[in-house]
Amino acid sequence: MSILDASFRKTWDALRARKQVQDDFLDEVRLKGLRGIRNLRVAFDYPVSVVAGPNGCGKSTVLFACAAAYAPPGRSARAYTPAGLFPGFSGGGGAGGFVDEVGGTALEFYYLAGGDRYSMVWKRGRSWSRSFMGRKDVRQPERALYLRTLANLTNPSEVRGLLQLGRGTFGAEEITPDLLLFARRILPQKYRGVSLIRGRNRDLLFAGLDHHDTVRYSEFHMSAGERAILRMSKDISSLKRALILIDEIEAGLHPWTQQQLMLELQRIALRNDLQAVVTTHSPVVLDSVPPEGRIFLERDATTLDVTRRPAWRDIFQKALYGQSTDRLSILCEDEVAEGVILGVLDVLNYRNGTRHDDFVIGRDTGSDEFRGHVHAFGKFGRLAGFVFVLDGDAEDRAPALIEAASRYGHKLDPLFLPGRSSPEAWIWNAVRDRPDEYAREYGLSVQDLHARLASIEQTFAGDATTRRRDVPKAMVRALADELTRAVPEIARIAGRLETEAARGEMAAFSVGLTEQIDAWRQAGAR
Repeated sequence: MSILDASFRKTWDALRARKQVQDDFLDEVRLKGLRGIRNLRVAFDYPVSVVAGPNGCGKSTVLFACAAAYAPPGRSARAYTPAGLFPGFSGGGGAGGFVDEVGGTALEFYYLAGGDRYSMVWKRGRSWSRSFMGRKDVRQPERALYLRTLANLTNPSEVRGLLQLGRGTFGAEEITPDLLLFARRILPQKYRGVSLIRGRNRDLLFAGLDHHDTVRYSEFHMSAGERAILRMSKDISSLKRALILIDEIEAGLHPWTQQQLMLELQRIALRNDLQAVVTTHSPVVLDSVPPEGRIFLERDATTLDVTRRPAWRDIFQKALYGQSTDRLSILCEDEVAEGVILGVLDVLNYRNGTRHDDFVIGRDTGSDEFRGHVHAFGKFGRLAGFVFVLDGDAEDRAPALIEAASRYGHKLDPLFLPGRSSPEAWIWNAVRDRPDEYAREYGLSVQDLHARLASIEQTFAGDATTRRRDVPKAMVRALADELTRAVPEIARIAGRLETEAARGEMAAFSVGLTEQIDAWRQAGAR
């Protein structure tokens, strides 16, 4: 593990612990009827959240919605209400006029403020109104807020306005070193000093480099990244318990600088009790926070509904952000299915000359969500690099998946694990039917394994508290506990032994997986 990786992991652990004792935290925002978003729930599980997804999926909308959660002290109240953040245009009048159409629009917030639980909703009728879910005598919580979009200094009117600073009365102030510490840890330049020139409504940064011959220059001569980091450093270094919102945080930044920025952002969040939400298109930024800090949004091509992809599914990040182009992705339902697949690959890799490094296995999903996954990957032309593996009880999903893939010109052949119910039921039957083979693998005598299986079956035969469909899962967990092994390990052993023996449905599954692996390899050879 590199020093940088170790720094990230140390900071992640500290922030996870700090979240448990924070008195101010925006837990969740729900958007309804806003910018084409019908109903979207976004929960924040880590103090620094990264919102990612394709263009038009609602990242910036979520970010700006967060700005309406609090009443920032000392700021213009209207600027941070939905009316200011999401203005509506109405012009022309009559039937031919131009009007932003809205209906049933609402923003709901759930948070911890000053150690107390709050919930609030903004609704739009003729105008925006605010309520507190039926509670009386409640005020909108106050919290310091930083909202920024990292645009370049390229807008002509912005440039003209700043140039006029030099023609009028302005004041200058030196930015103190403590406000530059954030920037000094990220940027390679060594600054002798940074000044802020203030006019009536505008300000301009002026930097001096620490050379033998002092070099001084304004923001007009800074790179977009240098300008953004200096302004961030000046603005957020002194904030305490604030909410930091930054759109497209990677704009103008080299990947290495993106890493440093995200590390320092999390460190300052730890020191100053900050919460941050940023949007990005960068896989580097995504990798800079733990999985629970990653929020993936996706807009359905047919319904246009925006949904959140669960944070633990790294396979989406790897597929949609270009990190697995030379590996075949296998998507399954859970860790037990993953264990079975790994066992099958243990055998197929030896036979076919492939390696486990050639595959990325994603899990923690559900069969009813696979159709949405097909659309997500189809839009980006990534279906050829995917194998979809469902549990044996989900074969009725096949027609919908095949039809969804056909919309993108792809012939999909989903695979199904052996058995007509859960993988655990298939594993249990395999162990019970061939105890001699499994006893050797477990390091037990056949008699000992027989006795353990019988004891577990007897325990659950009279168990009225466990649903019938969950009994095989509970029995496999009990067997794993008896053997002091993890359930995925038990699943992997079953996948390997049954593939080696080429028995029944597992023979058909391993052949189907081999065919799809071969097709992927041949496509890569072309």
